[in-house]
Amino acid sequence: MVNDKEQVVKKTKSTSSKQSWLNRNVFGMALTSFFSDAGHEAATSILPMFLASIGAPAAALGAIEGVADAISSFVKLASGWISDRIGKRKLIVVSGYALTGLSTGLFALAQSWPFVLITRSIGWFGRGIRGPARDAMLVESVPSKFRGRAFGFHRAGDTLGAIVGPALALSLITLFAGKEATTTTYRQIFLITMIPGILSALSFAVLVKEGLHSSPQRVGLFKSIHLLPGNFKRFLIGVGIFGAGDFAHSLLILRAVQILTPQIGAVQAGQVALILYIIHNVFYTGMSYPVGALADRIGKRGLLAASYALAAVMALGWIFTGPSIPVLIGLFAIGGTFVAAEEVLEGAMSADLLANVGRGTGYGVLATVNGLGDFLSSVIVGLLWTAVAPAAGFVYSAVLFSAGAIMVYRLR
Repeated sequence: MVNDKEQVVKKTKSTSSKQSWLNRNVFGMALTSFFSDAGHEAATSILPMFLASIGAPAAALGAIEGVADAISSFVKLASGWISDRIGKRKLIVVSGYALTGLSTGLFALAQSWPFVLITRSIGWFGRGIRGPARDAMLVESVPSKFRGRAFGFHRAGDTLGAIVGPALALSLITLFAGKEATTTTYRQIFLITMIPGILSALSFAVLVKEGLHSSPQRVGLFKSIHLLPGNFKRFLIGVGIFGAGDFAHSLLILRAVQILTPQIGAVQAGQVALILYIIHNVFYTGMSYPVGALADRIGKRGLLAASYALAAVMALGWIFTGPSIPVLIGLFAIGGTFVAAEEVLEGAMSADLLANVGRGTGYGVLATVNGLGDFLSSVIVGLLWTAVAPAAGFVYSAVLFSAGAIMVYRLR
């Protein structure tokens, strides 16, 4: 009898050690994120130009991104806890992808920027409810030693969509408008973005299976947060400091347009800015898996601190740059690289720190901290940009990026 039990244990360990990290769930989640990002990044990439075409100021873009991110963050906190409490995650994720995918088409109805704020918030509400539950499902789909690879592959699918999205927008602008895009052109593109958005929800529903995870936790939200490990809470401090400077990268598109317009005109500057954003997302995609695989080998903390420091380098670079295409390419490339490392490593490092304790809640808290930081950074950078100068916003970000890097590096 004892021998039989020993054989079962050995067989289970052997099966676990041979389990592949690239399985149906990981692939399905990556494909889902590809379609989702293709849709909403196409919309995001033309949003600054659309807002300018309807007379919205630069501060409006910061407010739209910041408020939407804040709403998304509060929803993430609740949805992660709910997924732990009910012990089910898939329906939450599918609903979130569907809501985000449909909302981008509503931009086509906007006559003023407050309407864009409302519809963006609806989409990011959907993004909020899906995130923690999806990340918890991803962790539960692979062996612990392959978490970096799994998060890296998922983010690569996500960011491949972020390349296709702006490329799609640029192609549609050329197709519909030729040399001069109009407000009507942007409205047509917003409607088309609903197609990949709907495909994202269908992909998750069909391909991803709900796996085994910890038993439902019958504790309240605040008690669940209190039970999170101390090291994870200290990790959140560094993440929060960094996030308070981590403005939405759609502002980089706007800045590139501003820099290039005196040299080449507004229309061509907008097209070049979209190409630069595609380069940003190429690096975002290309670096996601290598960073995750490297983290599995050498550790996550040092790499994450280095990525935060790289963000500070990028912010400082925007203070001194002029209308130089090579320099702008470099800055967009650095931006894509540090975002890839940030997203992959924050998710993978959280999985290690949380162990099996309230993963959904933990990822919800992480997302809330990030979202509050995004809200503060986007609004503050937008206000500094408008009231003082763009350089003031980048100085603010560089200081907080550096402080976040120091905090994470000192974490033990």
